[in-house]
Amino acid sequence: MKACTPVFLVFATLSFAAAPVVPQALTGFPFTDEDLNYSINWPTGIGLGDAHLHAKHSGANWKFELTLEAGVPGFTLKDTYRSDTALDYCSTSFDRSISHGSRTTLERETVDRERGIVTRTFSKDGSKSDLPVPACVKDALAYLFYARTELGQGRVPVAQDILFGGLHPIRVDYVGGPMISVNQKQVQSDQVTCTFKIGATDYSFDVYFARDAARTPLLITVPLAMGKFSMELIR
Repeated sequence: MKACTPVFLVFATLSFAAAPVVPQALTGFPFTDEDLNYSINWPTGIGLGDAHLHAKHSGANWKFELTLEAGVPGFTLKDTYRSDTALDYCSTSFDRSISHGSRTTLERETVDRERGIVTRTFSKDGSKSDLPVPACVKDALAYLFYARTELGQGRVPVAQDILFGGLHPIRVDYVGGPMISVNQKQVQSDQVTCTFKIGATDYSFDVYFARDAARTPLLITVPLAMGKFSMELIR
């Protein structure tokens, strides 16, 4: 399960090379607040836990949150990620609360847009460090919603480094438009394969998006040595 966590989060960080979008009525995110619920599943289909994705207006800005809670005998995972952004999806702060078994991380990344600096603050010892960033940097969670907005308007967002405990690049390849099973129903989707690099390690996974105006994430699949884990929308 340790390898799953960055991968499941990174579905929030996509830059697309996707198929043309058919214009539809503008419903769902980013035009309203949003709450989406997911089941995290073992390769056999047995449930490991749940994930919840939230978006809420805060004045002219947005607040995003992703929570993950899963476990197997002898190991539990409980993560919370929070993102505050300006109207243009540029991050103002990004919080990570990570608990993987006995290992925990509590960190806040605060962006000073005028100086082009992000300050990382670690709650355990109060230590801080600064990192230069672009004037409009997006954290991993904010980038998902920015990408969905662009794709929903028929535009392809450009690739860029995003904040997730530092700056990390992502590469996304468009695969096709398969029909997939979600909640035992066949749904038309757009599939992308994502490769997200943290340090010297690449994490690859597939994301399937609905062809609705909100470009709702339907399914994320992660190939690991034990098999293909998944995160499936249950709303």
